[in-house]
Amino acid sequence: MTLFRLAFFLVLSLLSFSCGEEELSPRPRGYFRIELPERKFSLFDPVSCPFRFEIPDYAIPVPDTNQLSEPCWWYLVMPKLNAQLYLTYKPLNGDVDRYLEDTHTLVYKHTARASSIDEQVISFKPGVSGVLYTLGGEAASATQFFVTDSVHHFLRGAVYFNSAPNADSLAPVQDYIREDLLRLLKSLEWK
Repeated sequence: MTLFRLAFFLVLSLLSFSCGEEELSPRPRGYFRIELPERKFSLFDPVSCPFRFEIPDYAIPVPDTNQLSEPCWWYLVMPKLNAQLYLTYKPLNGDVDRYLEDTHTLVYKHTARASSIDEQVISFKPGVSGVLYTLGGEAASATQFFVTDSVHHFLRGAVYFNSAPNADSLAPVQDYIREDLLRLLKSLEWK
């Protein structure tokens, strides 16, 4: 019987030492791998609009046909990235200050959800200057801009995703689109 007691005591001891106080916590939620499209560009030159620029081949230009839209308002739909760039063009008639104020108002409407708003002054060539806005946090549109020649032309843009804003999961796609947006702005020419 002593061998049985010894074996019983040994098993009981091993069981009591193996039960540690290890804290378990859920694994953080992962995100799907995003396949970013290859970078190729082509010239977007709408006949009836006074601008042209390079757009990525993964973007499909679609005219804005909303009843409130104006001539030369476009969407650049990016189905592979589940996003679109809204473009609105305004001819200037001494009213550049009005459009600058409108842009400022539209960008800063996101302050309730944005953790930061960075303004980067851009000027790639004479007659093409403006501001690129980068909004941090859970803003509906993390990238917005305007460019103008201050006399004749004003172009405003905003990138929106067809999903709930989640800065962590969208960050790689936002950075990718922002690079292509900078190329679009560098190649912009007024006609």
